[in-house]
Amino acid sequence: MWLSDLARLAGIGPVAMVSVLATEGSAPRGAGTRMLVTPDALFGTIGGGALEFRAVEQARAVLDHSPGTWRVQDYPLGPLLGQCCGGRVRLLVEHVDRAALGWLAEAAEGRVLVSMLGEQGIARQVDDCPPIPVSARGDKPGVGARIAEVIGGYRRPVYLLGAGHVGQAIARHVEGLPIRLAWFDVRDELANIAGVTVVADEAIAGCVADAPDEAAVVILTHDHALDYRLTLAALSRAPLAFTGLIGSLTKRARFLARLERDGVSAEARGRLVCPIGLPGVTGKEPDVIAVALLAQVLQLPQVAAVQAAAA
Repeated sequence: MWLSDLARLAGIGPVAMVSVLATEGSAPRGAGTRMLVTPDALFGTIGGGALEFRAVEQARAVLDHSPGTWRVQDYPLGPLLGQCCGGRVRLLVEHVDRAALGWLAEAAEGRVLVSMLGEQGIARQVDDCPPIPVSARGDKPGVGARIAEVIGGYRRPVYLLGAGHVGQAIARHVEGLPIRLAWFDVRDELANIAGVTVVADEAIAGCVADAPDEAAVVILTHDHALDYRLTLAALSRAPLAFTGLIGSLTKRARFLARLERDGVSAEARGRLVCPIGLPGVTGKEPDVIAVALLAQVLQLPQVAAVQAAAA
């Protein structure tokens, strides 16, 4: 885990830390992910590729400044990583002040790390207060900002395709859950909803292809034809942890018949979850559907290799 690496490296020499503060869209790693950078080595990863290359450049540049120096930087994922789904990542890059690491003695998975951004550095303490999430859009956190995050713990990627009433209810209830949300829609008028990445209609199926195998993909767009295209994409790729489609048993039967005609195997068709939500939870209100769906996702088994990578 990054905590032990930080303690070890800080005893050796200068070290920079790159922290993912917030993400939006199809980001390679979620908030709370950290990478440690020394003048000649890397420890951990924020996802590799062009994003990590840029972050390492910035981390080594900040090592040329005094300990405690920090900066918050935003990166657009579409142009930077060649992703059709776009999105953004907000990073905190800092030259670790090795004289201000007393908080490491109390840090442990599940506790809350509070970081206060100051002119001379970052003051940290470990607490049990509620987390304070950071947004990936809008003004960057500056001097005086307070960030509170849960240390460690695996967060299930949930790719939410659709930002209507049910999608918005799901997003409202995600806060505080061990879930990393990637949220997409094709409608330009929804671009101002915090967390939503608007993707061109002809490109949104690529968001399903971008999803990691451990992701839960939930399809609930405004259009049945689009729902079908996304369902076909989800069942035509390597198996996902969960492929959920909002709708009735009648919709399920129609989609399964069409999927069979389109050559999707019986094994793949068997992975479709429709209707979504824990069995026995009734009600068509968006918040009821949201809670039932999220409870269903939380029941998914975690893969040991995935949990180790998340640490």
